[in-house]
Amino acid sequence: MSKKEALLKAAENKVRLGGYSNFSFRELANEVGIKSASVHYHFPTKADLGAELAHQYTDAFLLSLGEPAELKAQGKNPIDFYTSLFRGALVTDKKMCLCGLLGAESDSLPEKVREEVKRFFTQNLTWLSAAHSVNGEINPQKAAIQTVSMLQGAMMISKTLDDHSYFDLATRDSI
Repeated sequence: MSKKEALLKAAENKVRLGGYSNFSFRELANEVGIKSASVHYHFPTKADLGAELAHQYTDAFLLSLGEPAELKAQGKNPIDFYTSLFRGALVTDKKMCLCGLLGAESDSLPEKVREEVKRFFTQNLTWLSAAHSVNGEINPQKAAIQTVSMLQGAMMISKTLDDHSYFDLATRDSI
């Protein structure tokens, strides 16, 4: 793993546990074992790091989803598959969705980070609309908004109450 990748991984862990303000370049440098100035070499500003982090997170998440029609052709419900990724983040990783956390903070984020968070939600809504469409949903755009809203909210409630059963109860028909 390169130093840049290690910095992004360390930053992702910190943000997913406590939001955008939960890390500093000095903390990341200590964690990765480099000087703080070296962090600036890879990311001139915290906004640059945050934007790259959200961009990378979005790309990796969408890549892990695949195409809704292909999932359906394999006999899988794409909405259930999408839900399982959120559940895995909550139960296995014990973390919130990075862009969900950043989205809650969007008013205080630098513009370039906010744009990447918008990209996450826009692309997820597009994917979910296609997934609901292949499932025969009459209003796939509305269903997409309801799905992502329910999952983000279910994660927040479950994490706050430290009880995954709330997530399972909220998504019972989706998993």
